[in-house]
Amino acid sequence: MSVILLFKNTREVIRAEDLCRKNGLKLQVISVPRQIASECGMCLLLPEDEVNKAVELLSKAGIDPEIHRLESPPPFDLLTTVEYGGCSAKLPADLLLKAIKHLPFSKDSKLLVGVDTCDDAGVYQLTEDMALIETTDFFPPVCSDPHDFGEIAAANAMSDVFAMGGKVLTAMNLAMFPAKDIPLEVLGEILRGGQEKVTEAGGVIVGGHTIADYPPKYGLAVTGLVHPSRVITNAKGQPGEVLILTKPLGTGAIVAGKRLGEITSKDYQAALDSMKLLNKRGGEIMQKYSIRCATDITGFGLLGHAKHIACASKIGLEIDSQKLPFLDGAKQLIDLGCIPGGAFRNQEYVEESCEFSRNLQYVDKMLTLDPQTSGGLLMTVPPEKAAAVLAELMESGYSQAKIIGRTVPLQEKHLKVM
Repeated sequence: MSVILLFKNTREVIRAEDLCRKNGLKLQVISVPRQIASECGMCLLLPEDEVNKAVELLSKAGIDPEIHRLESPPPFDLLTTVEYGGCSAKLPADLLLKAIKHLPFSKDSKLLVGVDTCDDAGVYQLTEDMALIETTDFFPPVCSDPHDFGEIAAANAMSDVFAMGGKVLTAMNLAMFPAKDIPLEVLGEILRGGQEKVTEAGGVIVGGHTIADYPPKYGLAVTGLVHPSRVITNAKGQPGEVLILTKPLGTGAIVAGKRLGEITSKDYQAALDSMKLLNKRGGEIMQKYSIRCATDITGFGLLGHAKHIACASKIGLEIDSQKLPFLDGAKQLIDLGCIPGGAFRNQEYVEESCEFSRNLQYVDKMLTLDPQTSGGLLMTVPPEKAAAVLAELMESGYSQAKIIGRTVPLQEKHLKVM
């Protein structure tokens, strides 16, 4: 039988874990099971034969845990396997650019979009009216539940196709999973979640590849289809357009808050729902209104991906921090200091290209740098189309879509945040 120890607050959990581990006890830090408490929080899971020793040890330290015995073990919590999950695990953008800067760019005339503009995916022309979009993405767990993880990872991987105005055709699973220590049923649930999301997008899973690895990682290699003359890229922005963001920011902070037990179940679920929401309709709406410049917001944060638009299009982007949509709980977590390490790496990447207003609040600044997983689309829209595009986005499930700024002629800096 397994036993969990509940504590008054997160600080007690951290102290208790440290004491128990230093004294050689076997334990695991997990989320409090829903049948015990509906709110998020962390607790310690121990085998029955370790409980008395743990309670005695903690009592001497002035910690009095509440003991709960479980009839069956709780579901495996994927967040316990990682320090950085989701797109927070991306290699820093500046290091990636250094790694590829000496690689020769392809001169194939059929390659419509390659690596030179840091775009979302590659585009290769097959015929006069058909081009393939090729992309891939995978990462470590971003949430506790394996089915949720599969859905989010798949939605994130397919997002590049939608950001370029394409339709998903096929996808191949990329799975890295240990041969022991985690039940294989967990892998099955991850793959099931991914397959369901691909089906929702109108695509087909055609196979995949797995290797033994820890911590687990999952994603897809995706093939999409688009007309060569209707490819949406980050290099087609023009001065005088408005910036529309389709999803709220803050998933990085909320995932970090979940790991520390500092976020409510309601706010955490809202973040999961946002990450699961496909950008498919957003891509279709962009095609309907002939929008030609966009990107999706993932691990490099709003500003990292905005920088890619600005540099590729040779324009400036001005962002109004007071108009940014954000997930409930995200600002409070940032204010508490619950900031993913990826946010600081993103700051290093953009700081030479960005002017931050002196009046900008620190919490708003970090929100623009927060690494997103399966975030929204950032598009540049002619002002005469903005109201119609925004209305249709909101009718299509992007309830927090907002105009967050504008494009301007290139100034000294590519980005300005006010």
